[in-house]
Amino acid sequence: MLVKIIRVVFVFSCILMGFIWSKFVLENMVEAGHLIENQQLWIALGGLLGAIVATLVLLGLYFITQELYERFAPAIVAIVLALLAGYSISRYLLFWFPSIDITSQVFISVSVVLLFGYAGIHLGLTRASNWESLMTAVKHRQLHNANPVSLKIVDTSVLIDGRIADISESGFLEGTLLIPRFVLKELQNIADSADVVRRAKGRRGLDILKNLQESTAPLGVSIIEDNPHASKEVDGKLVVLAKQYGAKILTTDFNLNKVAQIDGVVVLNINDLANALKPAVLPDELMEVKLMKEGKEPTQAVGYLDDGTMVVVDGGRNYLGKNVQVLVTSILQTSAGRMIFTRFHNLT
Repeated sequence: MLVKIIRVVFVFSCILMGFIWSKFVLENMVEAGHLIENQQLWIALGGLLGAIVATLVLLGLYFITQELYERFAPAIVAIVLALLAGYSISRYLLFWFPSIDITSQVFISVSVVLLFGYAGIHLGLTRASNWESLMTAVKHRQLHNANPVSLKIVDTSVLIDGRIADISESGFLEGTLLIPRFVLKELQNIADSADVVRRAKGRRGLDILKNLQESTAPLGVSIIEDNPHASKEVDGKLVVLAKQYGAKILTTDFNLNKVAQIDGVVVLNINDLANALKPAVLPDELMEVKLMKEGKEPTQAVGYLDDGTMVVVDGGRNYLGKNVQVLVTSILQTSAGRMIFTRFHNLT
């Protein structure tokens, strides 16, 4: 909200300065003997020019991404500091020669600023360009030294899922959760979606992240700025970061789970954890389930246990909406979930 207020004030200030400058120029032209007609129109054009300048500045700032800012900010700072140092030293030198003529003063100032300016540009484009790599290396070392427990890089799906908060509070998860900036940005984009369901999921993910940061559980949360350029896909970036940090990936995404395993990265899949915690079901075990919908096969019906496990009942299509007792015939366990296949025992 504060940024929007400042943006509006900036635009109005630029328009006001346009009015003032146009009026100032017109007054000087009139004093110089020029006849200016429709002065109000020229003043209005000055305000319009101020609005155009403000718009161009805002557009320019809009296209300066976090990545560009972090990459070029050290170089720009080095160049500006070098120019300021050169100008200050030139003024100091001229202080000892007060009687020198103006031409020599300009020559000395330009020469000193030129020397320091070149040094600043050289350092900014060579040494400062490595600043990001240096800071990344330092941060990697700090993270490894700060917590000997293995690091976990969090996927967007985990924050949207929300179960990570309960797992954290239970104390079964320790160490440090690393949230890449691009994951946070993806979550913000989902929260700003025009689709109501996606927007609700994104906001839930942001709330979960805030709860994790404020939690008293033995689990640290760190936002990292690393954004690997070797891959354009979020899943690929997560795998690259996991290798750089020696971290595990925390996800509920089945595809990311497979990709990371292929690249030799350890994956902690919350769905696998949830499946492991479900009560064990054995073949020939008797259970009761309510049939909710038709199955894929012509005679099948599908029901669900209280924990969400899908139960497929052979020959149950004619009993939709009823509770039936069935015998377990087989169990199919995958990272996406668990399916229980059954046959009729008796009807209730």
